Amino acid sequence: MDHGAWFLVLPALIPILVLSVGPLLYGISLAFTDAQAGRTEPTEWVGTLNFQDLLHDTLFWESFRIGLLWAVGVTVPQFLLALGLALLLDQRLRLRWLARALAIVPWAMPEVVVGIMWRLVYNPDAGILNETLRDLGLGSGQDWLTGLATALPAVIVVGIWAGMPQTTVALLAGLQNTPHELHEAAALDGAGAWRRFRTVTWPAIRPVALAVTALNFIWNFNAFALVYVLTSGGPGGRTRLPMLFAYEQAFRYGQFGYAAAMGCVMVALISVMLAFYLVGRLKGGEDA
Repeated sequence: MDHGAWFLVLPALIPILVLSVGPLLYGISLAFTDAQAGRTEPTEWVGTLNFQDLLHDTLFWESFRIGLLWAVGVTVPQFLLALGLALLLDQRLRLRWLARALAIVPWAMPEVVVGIMWRLVYNPDAGILNETLRDLGLGSGQDWLTGLATALPAVIVVGIWAGMPQTTVALLAGLQNTPHELHEAAALDGAGAWRRFRTVTWPAIRPVALAVTALNFIWNFNAFALVYVLTSGGPGGRTRLPMLFAYEQAFRYGQFGYAAAMGCVMVALISVMLAFYLVGRLKGGEDA
């Protein structure tokens, strides 16, 4: 790359180096130290001690298990519901433009606002969910976000609702790029709706579906703000995702080095996920 090209790339490269690469390298170096909040002694290099402690930390691995449950529990229903909604919005319906606009409303809302709104929905005394259940005679309601059995499912429902719009938009874009002539030809051959979906629609949107599902899984696994606003990881750690656990270690207990080690493990896991995804994409391209 010549000097002129570097000059053009530099304005975009500097923020990435300052805001992404720099903090990442600093976090990696911090993971090999005993850095703590309020410590008066100089920070010392401890090698892999933080990682050794992490291997035997049952609370971290429990948060990892909860993170997997959360990621799968959000990503799979999110994709299925978004696919159904995208298929519906792809039809020639009246006021389709309005339906498409309403479908992306959750996407336009910050996660903190979504969390506060759903806390009101789940409110045990005046929340719309419990009020509806009482009106239907289905019980007196319960505190969804503090119940040991209901907290994680309740949070998963919010995650599905909040993340479905971008999945819908991506799938809808894939559907609109599918030639309608293929559907018409399949219909003339006597193919029903399911067969047309299986032989025409799905092969056309499969690359988009795989991409959006993989990215959604990684994004959901690293969720923080939404769950923090809803439950702060409670009750009893039932919704303590890995990022929440690392946050607690750093800013509640002041164990910066240990929290940085957790961050390194998460970065490594995400890199492995991305590697599998990219390998799969490359193989798919070669097969095509």
